[in-house]
Amino acid sequence: MTSDPKHTGDLRFRDLNLDKRLLDAITSIGFEYCTPIQAETLPWTLACEDLIGQAQTGTGKTAAFLITAIQTLLEVPIAPKERFASEPRVLALAPTRELAMQIAKDAEELCKHTGHNVVTVVGGMDYDKQRDQLQNQIVDILVATPGRLIDFLGSQDVFLDQLDILILDEADRMLDMGFIPDVKRIIRKCPQKEDRQTLLFSATFNQDVLNLASMWTQNAEFVEIEPEQKTAERVEQTVFLVGDDDKVQVLVNYLKRPEVEKAIVFANRRDQCRDLEEDLRNQGVKVALMSGEIAQNKRLKTLDKFKKGQIQVLVATDVAGRGIHVNGVTHVFNYNLPENAEDYVHRIGRTGRAGTSGVSVSFAGEEDSFALPAIETYISQKLKTTVPDEELMQPMENPPITRKRGRRNQGGRGGPRPRRN
Repeated sequence: MTSDPKHTGDLRFRDLNLDKRLLDAITSIGFEYCTPIQAETLPWTLACEDLIGQAQTGTGKTAAFLITAIQTLLEVPIAPKERFASEPRVLALAPTRELAMQIAKDAEELCKHTGHNVVTVVGGMDYDKQRDQLQNQIVDILVATPGRLIDFLGSQDVFLDQLDILILDEADRMLDMGFIPDVKRIIRKCPQKEDRQTLLFSATFNQDVLNLASMWTQNAEFVEIEPEQKTAERVEQTVFLVGDDDKVQVLVNYLKRPEVEKAIVFANRRDQCRDLEEDLRNQGVKVALMSGEIAQNKRLKTLDKFKKGQIQVLVATDVAGRGIHVNGVTHVFNYNLPENAEDYVHRIGRTGRAGTSGVSVSFAGEEDSFALPAIETYISQKLKTTVPDEELMQPMENPPITRKRGRRNQGGRGGPRPRRN
């Protein structure tokens, strides 16, 4: 969860008349003051109002909706003998496994003194274990990704008709990833919007997201926390104008600098991530891969090693990168500039968290420089562009593997053809 020690407001959690058990958990985590999104949303959500919140990742929105959910569970307790397994009272839907796991972890911390049970159902992890939890446990808070939840709804291992609160996190990402038909099926299994509280959060709100929000909420309050700059002020951003053939060389030399303690390298495609991870490993870099093709249990172990400093560098796709919430990431590298400007903001938001400063280094080669103007327009900021210095252009001890790739048909944008997964 996000807690900026340099608070920007004066609203303390103890001013919100929260249950002492919940407040004790908040205090033990180290929270005292609300972040702006928490200060703006909690007075509404704690009053059981529907809410549509716009805020970037890392602003504290997860804690905002979880505190609301847990306070409601405490205020309206239902005796265990009146509860049945498979019937959660709170559902939090997230687009990626990593984000769902992070929400569940935060929920468990906040439920430390309340006794509420948090269950997570996501793809790529033990199906039978998740089904056993749903069938045999009283579920207070269910955190889920849409696909796996659809599976359990279909097999009647979970029922949503007793839901008090529905939370939709990163609604824009759900739309981008094609989850909206699944989400609609899930919501049809929930109580009518008049009979539940709905909290919807998104980093961006285009017309499609707004249309969905109006369908799924009732008289919702709209709260927007938009930073003056869409990218963190504490992140120093540089773009290296570098040929595609020199990118690995520059990256390896930069990673050897002593100030690069913990780094994430983003590439646009899975095959690029695989190749890059192999190249970095051959140069002696402590590196691991984070992409959708990696089994979920292995991704969790990798993330744990990264947090502990046993791995220096993660190579990630955008989908996997959204779930990486690790303090202490000193550098983010964009091996390719993303084609979607919003992804640039999400990528560099992995560093400069919790009051610290960070560094973002992007490589603009001949094939991805076209993305630069759109990113600068989106973030309302001119990025510093430069060429790598002589030190960064030093040859590597082990030259990277030469890989032969076909070209796309004439008329399309040039570039390597993605491998089959």
